[in-house]
Amino acid sequence: MRITNILAYGILSLTVLGCSGVEIQPADTDRFIAGNYLYYQWRTDPLPSDVRSSDPAYAIDPVMRRDVNADLQSKGYVLNPERAQFTVGYILMNGMVQGATSDLASNISPYPRVTPNRQIDQASVDNAIALGGIKETNNIILQFNDKTSNQGVWHVTLTKIIEDANNVDTSRINDNLTQYLKRALKSLPQASSP
Repeated sequence: MRITNILAYGILSLTVLGCSGVEIQPADTDRFIAGNYLYYQWRTDPLPSDVRSSDPAYAIDPVMRRDVNADLQSKGYVLNPERAQFTVGYILMNGMVQGATSDLASNISPYPRVTPNRQIDQASVDNAIALGGIKETNNIILQFNDKTSNQGVWHVTLTKIIEDANNVDTSRINDNLTQYLKRALKSLPQASSP
């Protein structure tokens, strides 16, 4: 019995650690590897940091640039606009997902089941209506383009369901985005030597 409890808690903790709430979809790296890249630059200038705006793009931009630069430089890529072979850019956009279950909907199961001696209460019905259906998402597409042909050579899409669109916590953006970008850029290879 004790071994069963330890095993159950171990599996539960691994499951909780594996669920981050962000779906990361990297593209295949074959085209990027074939380009034999070393030098890069950003496609756009940084957003101004002195702007007082509630738009999350102003909080996300410096974190994106800092973390992507750090990851690429740790892999041997060099930020050099004069010698750049590929460009780095990103797109922030909202989207919609049909049929996604919310993290807040822990009492709603997508699997049909029967619970004996249980009356369906109105709160469960209301939760199913309010928390089911179409969900709004925040999406970041990080894209690398070949500088001479301007063709995409690699991209990764990060998608997160928005639980409360009226409560944007910019202090959590920094920590969360750093973790997500590290996972998103994991599939990129080390830079080729010059």
